[in-house]
Amino acid sequence: MAPPRVLTTAREAADFAETTRREGRRLALVPTMGYLHPGHMSLMTEARARADVVAVSIFVNPAQFAPSEDLSRYPRDFAGDLQSCTRAGVDVVFHPEAAEVYPAGHQTFVEVVELSAGLCGARRPGHFRGVATVVTQLFALFRPHVALFGEKDYQQLLVVRQLARDLHLGVEVVGMPILREADGLAMSSRNAYLSKAERGRALALFTGLKAARRLFADGTDAARLLTDAVRDALRAEDVREDYVALVDSQTLAPQSLANSRSRLLVAAFVGATRLIDNVGLG
Repeated sequence: MAPPRVLTTAREAADFAETTRREGRRLALVPTMGYLHPGHMSLMTEARARADVVAVSIFVNPAQFAPSEDLSRYPRDFAGDLQSCTRAGVDVVFHPEAAEVYPAGHQTFVEVVELSAGLCGARRPGHFRGVATVVTQLFALFRPHVALFGEKDYQQLLVVRQLARDLHLGVEVVGMPILREADGLAMSSRNAYLSKAERGRALALFTGLKAARRLFADGTDAARLLTDAVRDALRAEDVREDYVALVDSQTLAPQSLANSRSRLLVAAFVGATRLIDNVGLG
C-alpha cells in the first residue's frame, strides 16, 4: 500500500482540500497529536468508511499546553505514525511546523466559553482555547465533510462540536467510542510515560468507573455515592485525584442525581502522569 502524501504547509493543505471538493469527493479529517495507537486507528477506519478521501493531521499543538506541562517531552514518532497511516489507507498527512500554524504576528484565538469552563478547562487554563483554535484552523484549511474524535477526551469532543455549530463550519463532528487495552486501560499516547508499576495502578481509573456504573445499574443514582466509588478505587492504588464528576452528557452541567443522560468523568495523576477516562451511565 502506498504511503500517504505528506503536506507541511497551510497552502498545500488548502489546495488539496480545494481539489478534493472540486472533484466532488467527500473528505474526512482525523486531527491528532501523533504517537498513534489503535484508538487513533479506529478513527481512521471509520473515516475511510464515511468518506472518499481521508486526511490525518499530526501536530503537537503548543497552544494547548501550559508552561508547566509536558510539551517538550510529549511522545513523538513520525516515522511510526506514517506507517500506521499507510496501513489505515490514509490519503494525506498534514504535518506542519509550529511556525506554520502560529506564524509571527498570529493573534487570533477561538474560545468556547461555557463548555470549556469546568473539569479539564478549570485544571488546565487556556487548554481548550488552544484546542479550539487549532481545530478551527484545520477545519478552515481542509473544509472536511466529517471529522472524527475519540470520546476519551469527552470535554474536547463537546467543545469541538459546539464551535463547529456556532461558526457554521459545515462539518459533521463524530465521536468514537473509547478503545481500551485488554485489561481496560483507556488507550492514550500518555500511557507511554507510565512505568510498569504505574501502568498497573492506572487501572484504578476504569476500575472505579466500572464500580460506579454497576451501582447505577443496581439503582443507585446519588452523585456522591457514584463518585465515591471512583475515589475509593483511586485511593486503593495511591492514585491522586484531579477531579471526579457526574455531569450531563450534553452540557457538562454537574448533576446531583444520575439519569440516562449522565456521564461520569475522572482525571487523576499516576505518579507524574495525568490520565483521564469516562463512561456513560445511560
